[in-house]
Amino acid sequence: MSHDSCIVCHFKHYGELSKNDETLLAELEQSPTEVKADQVLWQEGDPAREFCTLSKGWAYSFRHMEDGSRQILEIYLPGDIIGLREFAFKERLTGVAMLEDGVVCHFPHRRLVNVFRESLTLSTIFFAISSHQQALLTERLVNLARRSARQRLAHLIYEMYVRLDRTKARQGNGIRLPLSQQHLGDALGLSSVHVSRTLTAFREEGLLLRSRQRIELPDPAALAREAEFGDAYLNDGIDHFFHH
Repeated sequence: MSHDSCIVCHFKHYGELSKNDETLLAELEQSPTEVKADQVLWQEGDPAREFCTLSKGWAYSFRHMEDGSRQILEIYLPGDIIGLREFAFKERLTGVAMLEDGVVCHFPHRRLVNVFRESLTLSTIFFAISSHQQALLTERLVNLARRSARQRLAHLIYEMYVRLDRTKARQGNGIRLPLSQQHLGDALGLSSVHVSRTLTAFREEGLLLRSRQRIELPDPAALAREAEFGDAYLNDGIDHFFHH
């Protein structure tokens, strides 16, 4: 079995896997599919029969609004699982599109039931991932409803900084952020002009340096303070279930 299976790497973050668990997961993973930037993986209302893991590239979920605008709901990083929420639904609740070229692996929902039957650890991890995604959305909701434009943007950038550290995809204090100002605006309920102005202010204050897709945080703690960032919602894991 290959050790670069994207789902196995992701699951190991949550807890220790037996050889049997790894085999079960690897069997779920169908052949990787290459996808292009801006490619839509599915639209809201499409039949929901599978979930997928993002083994390379970034993606986002979205809803189209009546006025033609778009709300970006979640941002998915390499290793993340997409489409788990619709396990209990016949139709997709949101669309999902790629932010950049990437690779996805698809898993039929019906085969998940087999995993639940075979492995308590994997069932627990699927549930933990679902809880974790719920926590990210809750935090996004509070952020949109209660925080200033500055705090929203600082919060989103700092969250990516923490999440990328998880998957060891962070170089020092820098991250690659393949989100345009339009994407950031659509995720934060701001115009791209407002996003641009706020990024400029952050740069002038020394909170971040941006060149193309790279963002450096000279003082990550200062950005976290600006965002009033509490990281409890990112401290996931299931080790505490198994070590009593």
